[in-house]
Amino acid sequence: MLALKLAYRNLMGARLRTWLNVFVLSLAFVVLIWFKGVINGWDDQARRDTIAWQIGGGQYWQENYDPYDPFTIDESHGIISGKIQTAINAGKMTPILIGQATMYPEGRIQSISLRGVDPNQHIIDLPTQYLQSEDGEIPAIIGTRTAKNNKLSVGDFVTIRWRDVNGTFDANEVKITYIFKTDVPVMDLGIVWIPLEQHQEMTRMPNEATILTTSKEDGFIGDFPGWNFKDHYFLLSEIRNMIEMKSIGGSIYFIVLMSLAMLAIFDTQVLSIFRRQKEIGTHIALGMTQRQVVTLFTVEGAMHSVLAAILAAIYGVPLLWLQAVVGWSMPAGTDDFGLTIAETIYPSYSLALVFGTTAIVLITTTVVSYLPARRISKMEPTDAIRGKIQ
Repeated sequence: MLALKLAYRNLMGARLRTWLNVFVLSLAFVVLIWFKGVINGWDDQARRDTIAWQIGGGQYWQENYDPYDPFTIDESHGIISGKIQTAINAGKMTPILIGQATMYPEGRIQSISLRGVDPNQHIIDLPTQYLQSEDGEIPAIIGTRTAKNNKLSVGDFVTIRWRDVNGTFDANEVKITYIFKTDVPVMDLGIVWIPLEQHQEMTRMPNEATILTTSKEDGFIGDFPGWNFKDHYFLLSEIRNMIEMKSIGGSIYFIVLMSLAMLAIFDTQVLSIFRRQKEIGTHIALGMTQRQVVTLFTVEGAMHSVLAAILAAIYGVPLLWLQAVVGWSMPAGTDDFGLTIAETIYPSYSLALVFGTTAIVLITTTVVSYLPARRISKMEPTDAIRGKIQ
């Protein structure tokens, strides 16, 4: 308690120097918590949207399917067996047939991914209810990105050319019945969705599919010959890697800010020890051990982080709360990068994040404060009283 009282008195005596160090250190608190909160919020939203719009509880891929190799698309289709059909009828999964095609909006040529999906499915959030056929037309739904890039609107007809399983080219017009908006670009960019049965008929692949998406409640249903199950850990690996890279990049800013704060505290401690040699010698002469004096200066330096935490709470809590409520709007065009990212990211804070940040700053400050304080252990009391350091 004595060390705490003396440390507090000395810090208050330093006045401006103390509060400058405390303010810079409080910025480190707020910036780290804010940045980590944004990253956590982005991660939560990206995972939630991807699960809802694309992967459900997991996916079964046809054994030849590789989304990164377009040459495998023509061979990536398998028969929907009776066991699979039973699961589909029970609402546990929905099939998707993927093929390559070419679209001709306003006479231009655009390569697309033509995908067939069951209009009555409820596994993913794709608005497939708009794929109900009327008057023999082929209904199609597209995302806002595809619509913008190709200047298409609801009610427009556009010619699509595809190749069937035998390699024969054919073409027909599809009618845009709905344009949906999603934060998951892999469900939108360059993709045209049509009814599954019509896609199977067009490509002469009756009762076949490329992907089987399971419901969020079921996940892995069982093994099916010719199909490989992909769980959330695998399907969300891109998001996980992206978040990790962003976290590493943000850590650089935190390290720079912390380094500035720690350098200021280190210099303050060195200057304090140099200017207070007689005070140190007096403490020792009055009975304090050199170890106790070292502890006093270490506590004095570490108390910067305590005061910084209090200051950060005063102005940081309202700012972080406001950010969590209002969110952080992303710049225009961000959704064209192919990243699963919402227009507005709402930071997500946790007690673990707050206490973890506090512990990191407190430990770092204590270590930095102790390093110059070790010099006191080499002092002789008589020399210290005379203002000399050995």
